[in-house]
Amino acid sequence: MAKAPTPELRRYMDKRLMLQLNGNRKVTGVLRGYDPFMNIVLDDAVEEISASEKNHIGMVVIRVLISGSGSNLQALIDATQSGQLRAKIIVVGSNRKAAYGLERAAKAGIETRTFSLKQFKDQGKTRVDFDIYMAKTIQEEYKPDLIVLAGFMHIVSPEFLSFFPRQNIMNLHPALPGQFDGAHAIERAYEAYQQGKIEHTGVMVHKVIADVDRGQVILERPIPIEKEDTLNDLETKIHRVEHEIIVEGAQKFLDELTTQ
Repeated sequence: MAKAPTPELRRYMDKRLMLQLNGNRKVTGVLRGYDPFMNIVLDDAVEEISASEKNHIGMVVIRVLISGSGSNLQALIDATQSGQLRAKIIVVGSNRKAAYGLERAAKAGIETRTFSLKQFKDQGKTRVDFDIYMAKTIQEEYKPDLIVLAGFMHIVSPEFLSFFPRQNIMNLHPALPGQFDGAHAIERAYEAYQQGKIEHTGVMVHKVIADVDRGQVILERPIPIEKEDTLNDLETKIHRVEHEIIVEGAQKFLDELTTQ
């Protein structure tokens, strides 16, 4: 049975109040009393949770990392809004504060974050320190079901990947598996075609591992190169397919992850 409250608490009797708990948790309820060990007695108690945690309730959530204009991010945003992609993008991060993709996210009402490698180096810290900070922030603050690298021009380290034991990171790459790993893949494919080495290129989405662009393929799509194609023509064709495959790949990967 609850002990009669002290004069300090009496004025709050039968009123709803909020109490701060450990770990930044909060609970609200109607005060009825307390016991000799100062355990507060509340009726109709409800625990408050943060906005980011609310996004996790009954909702598959995605974190997107970008470096540039964010056209593939826009494809993901559009797909979540139309219901084609059954998930919610809770935050978009970038290693470049001038990335236009951050504006796209803000216009869609999505939280944005910037991670500056230069600031870490200016403080005498290493690239690995930066990766650990970035991964820890993503995992602890957002706990995403899926992380999508959509034009993220930063090679993540094994230390970064160690924070995600479910291997729930997906990358979009404008080449087929085993061809043109790394940067400038479209230009290199076009040059190879001009030299008669290939007849087509493609796009893939794959799971991210320490070896660049070598993770398990989720989806791939070949793209023929025509004799009359300029480099700009090829880029346009590839980007059109990227906007489709990044959405399809994200949904396929999420379906796989949610059945694990």
